[in-house]
Amino acid sequence: MEHKEEKKEKKVVGVRFRTAGKIYYFDPGSLEIRRGSRVIVETARGVEFGTVVGDPMILPEKKISQPLKQVIRLATADDEEREKLNRSREKEAFRICQEKIRQHGLEMKLIDAEYTFDSSKILFYFTADGRVDFRDLVRDLAGIFRTRIELRQIGVRDETKIMGGYGICGRPLCCQAYLSDFVPVSIKMAKEQNLSLNPTKISGSCGRLMCCLKYEEETYEELNRNLPKAGDEVRASDGLTGEVSSVNVLRQTVRILVEVDDEKELHEYPVSELTITRKRRRGQARAARREKGSKEMKELERMEHADRKSGKGKGKGKKDE
Repeated sequence: MEHKEEKKEKKVVGVRFRTAGKIYYFDPGSLEIRRGSRVIVETARGVEFGTVVGDPMILPEKKISQPLKQVIRLATADDEEREKLNRSREKEAFRICQEKIRQHGLEMKLIDAEYTFDSSKILFYFTADGRVDFRDLVRDLAGIFRTRIELRQIGVRDETKIMGGYGICGRPLCCQAYLSDFVPVSIKMAKEQNLSLNPTKISGSCGRLMCCLKYEEETYEELNRNLPKAGDEVRASDGLTGEVSSVNVLRQTVRILVEVDDEKELHEYPVSELTITRKRRRGQARAARREKGSKEMKELERMEHADRKSGKGKGKGKKDE
């Protein structure tokens, strides 16, 4: 008799080290931990100070990255003071590093400086157009701070996430406010939502396609599934036949150009009252789009390609310690 394989589960807590940063799981052990608790944990970077984002929960082990490290302890008042001191020291570290970059004449833009909780390492985040030889810079910084130094090259999305700001909607940038991961964004999402393909209108502060294009993508894909395309030939329930002029995705209505008494008129119908009799050839549609705004499309394609090439998350590029 075969026995079902026992599902292994583990009690975990999610810990975040930065506002809208990634959530990492740790074993709470026997500690009384709840949402909002400040904790001291050991990470690959060293001992860190983090904030618990939710009450302890049970997860299948296959969903947890192994090995799962245990929370060292709940943060004390002294730990809180040490964390504040580190944040203030980061400002001075940033100023010194920026000065050294100028002295060495390096083509790089310093974005942020970060101390680990135990001060065993200082991380400097920067952007640059290409690779930068910063070995002399690292030696200078190590001599000044007497600790391990790490320089990380990041992308423009990560830069914007760290720097922050406000979007064209007037609200704080999503990436800094709550997005813990960047998702791939494509021109297809803007097309699905019938948005203007003007790069200035659908790109964010980082110069890449706006992350919010992803939010309603699935809804628009579902709504567009039943709609004909502009240029398709359709027959309405009243017997009139015409070519699709435009569609209203949210209202699920279609405007068609019909001929009545030798005159052309625009009639609007719910999509449920239409039957597609002939689809427009996709080659014609692509040619029309190219004619309409080839420069804009090229710019959007460049932005999309740059986003795929740069990847996502911190840590891209060379590291030195």
